Amino acid sequence: MTNRIPDGPVRERLAAVLEALDIPDPATVGDTETHREILAERAMHAAIPLRNVLDHGGHPLGIEWITQYLCERLAENQSTGYRHWGERP
Repeated sequence: MTNRIPDGPVRERLAAVLEALDIPDPATVGDTETHREILAERAMHAAIPLRNVLDHGGHPLGIEWITQYLCERLAENQSTGYRHWGERP
């Protein structure tokens, strides 16, 4: 038995949510506020389509459209502008 979620809309949605929330940790205390602001913005964009699916049974344009919408919002709100762990000087 496998616990792997099969390829398809559900997996795509979960991957998009993970991408929204899994941004690098700030490297210094001075980068914490920027990191927090970026993460809050990305979390809001992830919550909107999830709310549509979970509370309202989906979106009239379908789960593929919602996943694309989320990916576009993430592209507009990059996780840049702060130093993070693993970043090369």
